Amino acid sequence: MGDKPRRVVVLNVVGLTPALLKHAPRIRVHAEATGGVTPLRPVFPAVTCSVQASMTTGLPPEDSESGPGHGIVGNGWYDRDRCEIRFWQRSDRLVRGEKVWETARRRDPSFTCANLFWWHNTYSACDVVVQARPIYKADGRKIPDCYTHPAIVRECLMDNPLIGRFALFRFWGPAADIRSSRWIGYAGLDVNARFSPTLSLVYLPHLDYGLQKLGPQHPDIRQHVAAIDTLVGQLIDMYQTSGPTRVLVVSEYGVEPTRRDDAGGAIFVNRVLRDAGLLAVREEDGRELLDPGASRAFAVCDHQVAHVYHPPDVALPAVAGATRIDLGHERAGDTTLIANPGRWFAYDYWPADRPDRAPDFARTVDIHRKPGYDPRELFMGVSRPAAAWKLLRKKLGFRQLMDVIPLDTSLVRGTHGRTDLPTENGPLLIGAGGRDEALPCTAVRDVLLDALGLGD
Repeated sequence: MGDKPRRVVVLNVVGLTPALLKHAPRIRVHAEATGGVTPLRPVFPAVTCSVQASMTTGLPPEDSESGPGHGIVGNGWYDRDRCEIRFWQRSDRLVRGEKVWETARRRDPSFTCANLFWWHNTYSACDVVVQARPIYKADGRKIPDCYTHPAIVRECLMDNPLIGRFALFRFWGPAADIRSSRWIGYAGLDVNARFSPTLSLVYLPHLDYGLQKLGPQHPDIRQHVAAIDTLVGQLIDMYQTSGPTRVLVVSEYGVEPTRRDDAGGAIFVNRVLRDAGLLAVREEDGRELLDPGASRAFAVCDHQVAHVYHPPDVALPAVAGATRIDLGHERAGDTTLIANPGRWFAYDYWPADRPDRAPDFARTVDIHRKPGYDPRELFMGVSRPAAAWKLLRKKLGFRQLMDVIPLDTSLVRGTHGRTDLPTENGPLLIGAGGRDEALPCTAVRDVLLDALGLGD
């Protein structure tokens, strides 16, 4: 081990696969210069929070005979004590197990880490943290902003003319595009210049948007790959000109096309449970809200996984298009469902012929109140003039529901969560030498430690 750990940057290019590299010349050049491409094998479920936690801890989500898992069983789950479904939580304390930055600092006290937008990074032992955190005003407004540690980093980023206020509405929703990834990438460069962290973890989600909206086989996907490839090339150049730096590129999962049927491959598991008399709703102002605490069974839907929570004496009805497993963790559903290839789980629980009974937030971008992940939030369900009028009224101070999101599941063209995709359509690792055999994503933690010069 040297006097100081080596500097490493990890660029997390969500959705990048070996098959898409043909549209990414800058990333291909980097792969050739660093030994090639290594395919990764994701944990189940192959969704953002679960895979990232496995990369940083080296653990699977579930408990096993070999020991406890990290417990991040999806992007969200049901809190049995509070009787609440919670998605997209940020606290590091939810992740069990020693994180890579904790191990690295234990082995070398001079080690420092900057974590930009990897989930579950707030209140962590990372030296610098940047994460999305909007300002929610009492009058209903949502103002783009971010959380940082130290707090002064936020002001530094906003004062940088190349960065400014976080591009929240380009990070998720119908307007999501390359600008949010560019903001995060440039923020990483700013943090690197100010703090010179030993390890930088940088989340670049842009490609994921196009893959879910268009599907991986759509001809326009090459434009989305080209956009993120240009950004990654810029970041590699800038990081390496700041001093000797090893840049790794990883991705979390591959996206598969959805089935082209009337529902776009969607499985409405909560409607099945409701029809069986197991799911309870309550009425508020003529609309329905899922009441998980009063339900005998309900599902937390998350891409191609659905956690079904129910007492042991409940016999679940058959759910077409899905397979049952036991994930083996207290946070997971009592039964976990995996969608068949090309299928995914929609959270909808109101009757299919009564869209007027859907809650008002169903047609908005509301990732925290919806009892499931909703990829329809990437689409606009009204005309642009109608959306512009709603936005103008909101900016003028009027109370205005931004109900612009469609309920049509057939719009969604890409999904993920399964782990059995062909190697060329799965996640990858670049910058640590190439190999033909897939490496489990739990091994990424040790790859990072080795790259830092802090391996066993």
